Amino acid sequence: MSSEENKRLVRQFYEEIDKGNLDAMDELVAENYIDHSPPPFPGLGKGREGLKQGFKIFWEATPGYHQIEDQIAEGDKVVTRLTAYGKHERDLPGAPRTGNDLKMTSVTIHRIANGKLTEKWAEKDVIGFLKQIGVMPR
Repeated sequence: MSSEENKRLVRQFYEEIDKGNLDAMDELVAENYIDHSPPPFPGLGKGREGLKQGFKIFWEATPGYHQIEDQIAEGDKVVTRLTAYGKHERDLPGAPRTGNDLKMTSVTIHRIANGKLTEKWAEKDVIGFLKQIGVMPR
């Protein structure tokens, strides 16, 4: 796939997540997907199923959307700088509902093979997020 096709795949991934369409992950994400920075939720499976489980937890508790700020692609990798927005409407594991508006920035790298996302590395503002959901003091 070209760099532009790879970037389009990553954009489609976030668009489907924003719609809550976890079934689209079967088309977009490899079954043996490796998340090098998975959410810290107990009991998540591995691979694509673990990704779907994590996103389902977030989607139900903190519905929102992703705004892509920048994308750079080279070879089989796409780097995306994005901001995620949501609202803490339901409990997360270890974090009761606050009703707070949420904003978290991230720089995420996806590796693509055979037209699917196969690996992910992410640097997220986790401390800021934990403060917003009441787990850490502001």
